[in-house]
Amino acid sequence: MNKSIVFKSLNKIGIVLTALTAIGFATTNSVSAASVTTLLQDDFNQENNGVANLATLNYTQFSNWNVINGSVDLIGNGYFDFLPGNGLYVDLDGSTFKAGTLQSKTTFNFQAGDTVNLSFQLAGNQRNNVIDPVTVSLGSLFSETFLLPEFQGFTTYTRSFSVASATSARLNFQETGADNIGLLLDNVTLTKSVPEPGSIMGILGFGAFGLTSLCKRKQQAAIKA
Repeated sequence: MNKSIVFKSLNKIGIVLTALTAIGFATTNSVSAASVTTLLQDDFNQENNGVANLATLNYTQFSNWNVINGSVDLIGNGYFDFLPGNGLYVDLDGSTFKAGTLQSKTTFNFQAGDTVNLSFQLAGNQRNNVIDPVTVSLGSLFSETFLLPEFQGFTTYTRSFSVASATSARLNFQETGADNIGLLLDNVTLTKSVPEPGSIMGILGFGAFGLTSLCKRKQQAAIKA
């Protein structure tokens, strides 16, 4: 068989294999190479120096939150502590017969391609046979209503979604009710993952380097033959 034909065949095979390898590495490592930023993390345990009392009913002095509608109560640590062992947490229907909306003080900025991860704990009101609703929202990116029965304990909910276009948003927990007894909220975490194109390009560059080396070796082998 003509040496040039053999060389060309081997060369084509090498190009395909090397390109597929480079793409595979880039795809596999694009997630692990993402930069994760914690935007908000709050367990409420530092509020009011870790103490709940009469003064934390209709509480408004949150470090990370504004109460923009109605009222909420900061409870726990032995005071109206319906689920002991969880530190401080928030009753989203305070003591004004008008349920509250807890909104993050920070407006978060997102870019197209970001992956947003939201985690929080909700529990039933622990006091009467009512299924309370709470709507959790992050601007136009996410909105979902949660309905929990009376004696459901703290349950962790996680949601992950991608950003299609640049936007800004605040995180909201909105209770609907008017009986001073609402769902309980704790342990809120919001993060975003941003891909690092430089890492992917580096992997593709490594693949290109391997391709060049492979072509040279095959060319030298064909000449010696």
